[in-house]
Amino acid sequence: MVEKSNPIGIFDSGVGGLSIAAAVHRLFPAESLLYFADRANFPYGGRSEEQVRHLARAAAQFLIGQDAKLVVVACNTASSVALPFLRSRFSVPFVGVVPGVKPGSAVSRAAHVGVLATATTFQTRVFSELTEQFAEGVEIRCQVCPDLVALVEAGEVDSPRVDALIARDLAPLVEAGVDTLVLGCTHYSFLVRALKRAAPLGVTIIDTAVPVARQVGRVLEERGLLNPPGCQGSVRLCASDSEEEFRRVAEKLWPQAAASAAIGLRR
Repeated sequence: MVEKSNPIGIFDSGVGGLSIAAAVHRLFPAESLLYFADRANFPYGGRSEEQVRHLARAAAQFLIGQDAKLVVVACNTASSVALPFLRSRFSVPFVGVVPGVKPGSAVSRAAHVGVLATATTFQTRVFSELTEQFAEGVEIRCQVCPDLVALVEAGEVDSPRVDALIARDLAPLVEAGVDTLVLGCTHYSFLVRALKRAAPLGVTIIDTAVPVARQVGRVLEERGLLNPPGCQGSVRLCASDSEEEFRRVAEKLWPQAAASAAIGLRR
């Protein structure tokens, strides 16, 4: 039987989903979190859809085996490719994350939106459906930034090298005149400060971490699984590769939680 005290499970191919975990922890401190970084198979972007579904199923199986009451697929690629597949195979609720094309299109004054994501995300039916449904009359420009993901995975989010890569990757979008940037990869949430430095004044940045966290709360409340205020939630962080390396990166990206979290390998 699923209990309110059971943890919320969250997984990503790497550390990017820690941005979602941090948002959930901030909004719902009474909830316990179990985060799984599948770093041994990083990145999911660039893999075939069959491979992504297989890896996502294994990650979900691990979290559910640890009594997760809800699973957050904190990876745009895995959500775009595997979310219906996962929902058809497990009884626990799933919350996914997709590029914020809808809010980005709604706030764009010039109807010109740039989306930063992986090549796999851009090629999915989900992304096509998002643009067809919510971006009518809006020009969507897609930009793949693979080097940025690798830097975040190493814990490097604020450096001259990060600034140089962001300037390079944003150049085509800036030249095209986009006035809104949609972050279509959870890793990019850790680069918001650097993105704001590089983007022209007035460009709006759409990050979905907080909206996804709010959706987690809504789903738990609808199912009567939200922990009551006053409970003290815990944080447990797991990875599929080096515990020491994961600890080092987690402490850089989410120091408030990583300092006291239980960190280890998937068992």
